[in-house]
Amino acid sequence: MSPLPATMRAILFDRTGGPEVLRLGEQPMPVPAAGEVLIRIKATALNLADVRQRQGAYIMSSGPRVLGLECSGHIAALGDGVKGWQLAQPVCALLGRGGYAEYATAHHSQLLPVPEGLDLTEAASMPEAAATIWSNIFDIGGLRAGGVLLVHGGAGGIGSLAIQFGKAAEARVFCTASAARREFCETLGAEHSFDYRDDTIAEQFLALTDGHGADVILDNMGASHLERNIACLALDGRILNIGLQGGRVGQINLGALMKKRGSLCSTSLSDRSPTAKARIMAGVRSDLWPHVAAGRVRPVIDQSFTLAQAGDAHRAMEAGGRSGKLLLICD
Repeated sequence: MSPLPATMRAILFDRTGGPEVLRLGEQPMPVPAAGEVLIRIKATALNLADVRQRQGAYIMSSGPRVLGLECSGHIAALGDGVKGWQLAQPVCALLGRGGYAEYATAHHSQLLPVPEGLDLTEAASMPEAAATIWSNIFDIGGLRAGGVLLVHGGAGGIGSLAIQFGKAAEARVFCTASAARREFCETLGAEHSFDYRDDTIAEQFLALTDGHGADVILDNMGASHLERNIACLALDGRILNIGLQGGRVGQINLGALMKKRGSLCSTSLSDRSPTAKARIMAGVRSDLWPHVAAGRVRPVIDQSFTLAQAGDAHRAMEAGGRSGKLLLICD
């Protein structure tokens, strides 16, 4: 391999604000620490957390900042003690930050091999969503074959993969989506989709499941869906909350939840310890990655942008109405 440059291109922002604060600049080349690899990035995917960080919702270090929680590319250097991975190997990775750049470092425990047949560029969209899905639906939620899964936001980056992984695990999968994207969700494997604006979802859902309800609900909305989610729960069902798009503060009817012997768990991924992330990625590799390798699950990409078009990609993210993920491509 050719010598690595001293600097790299990256999308930086010196202050919080709108998409216009994002700029293309240069950063020193990152150096992998012990246990880490350096990745020459092919692509990175946008996540809602990127927008929130740009807007100032999360505390980050002062000075230029580089967003990006996942990427795909080739291993360009190995840190001390890294075994089982090779230079030039195609990988995708979960990152703490730094995906909006030409290079990034990642701990070897947060890498995934890119299965044959999966496009390297599209692979950038999978680590964060797959980790969220495994840790919530399968690990905490305990979804099994024959179980019933309800996914809110079925057309989104996480939702579109959750439908496919649920179907691959031989569960019955239902989802909510906008009216325009319901049919798309059903092509991914949802048995039935509901217009998220419909106030009768719970009644319809219980009828379609013969009164059983959902063993697992993956919820990206939060407060606005509490009452509906409890109504949709099966006995001993579990609500896994991963987002707050419908509000942070709400009232909960504990009596209704107790009657279902239900559980409500709210989780996040980016603030977990390296050890916890390593465990999650090991679960993704053992339980979910075989479905990807077999072609049963494929990422859904809505639009792709060049690295220099990061601001436009953030505008598209904020506009909503997409199916699947948005990508930034490093030329």
